Amino acid sequence: MKEAPHISAAEWEVMKIIWRSRSCSAQQVIDALASSSEWSPATVKTLLNRLLRKGVLEFKKNGKAYLYSAARTEEQCRKVEAESFLDRVFDGHVSPMFAHFVRSRRLSKSDLQELDRILKENK
Repeated sequence: MKEAPHISAAEWEVMKIIWRSRSCSAQQVIDALASSSEWSPATVKTLLNRLLRKGVLEFKKNGKAYLYSAARTEEQCRKVEAESFLDRVFDGHVSPMFAHFVRSRRLSKSDLQELDRILKENK
């Protein structure tokens, strides 16, 4: 399977709803976004169509409505975004990125334990 395409910040908001719901209509996406955005229904439908063209979404016709579902997992899309960010901002180097986030964010005890576990797994 081809690598997942880059998706915009707005498209991420739509996909988060689809990934949580597994399958939903355009109206359900519009309703879910109503409290967190001021996007018109036309804007949401444009975003759905972009995601369809990119191959991130697929749909099934259900009567007069279309039910949208993810054609790519959140993990597949996250991988593309993370690698793009790493390449753009840190020239592909993990340790400066890791150091930046550790130094600039307050990490909880559970965060530190999880990071320690991950590092030990990768030794």
